[in-house]
Amino acid sequence: MARVCVITGKKPLTGNNVSHANNRTKRRFLPNLQWKKFWIPEQKRWIRLRVSTQAIKTIDKRGISSVLKEVGLL
Repeated sequence: MARVCVITGKKPLTGNNVSHANNRTKRRFLPNLQWKKFWIPEQKRWIRLRVSTQAIKTIDKRGISSVLKEVGLL
């Protein structure tokens, strides 16, 4: 399963762990993704999306229908 937010498109980034001796090893910065159910009043049904916490805040502010229409999922 891909670690990608369906609303914002956030995905893992890469970087380095840097030790006190300045040794560098690769690491991944993972997005904070959550499975969340949203009620769509127009269709009178629930949908389950894997979204980032930033996307949840955006949906709370603008509404699920508006966000899904912009992304192309509705």
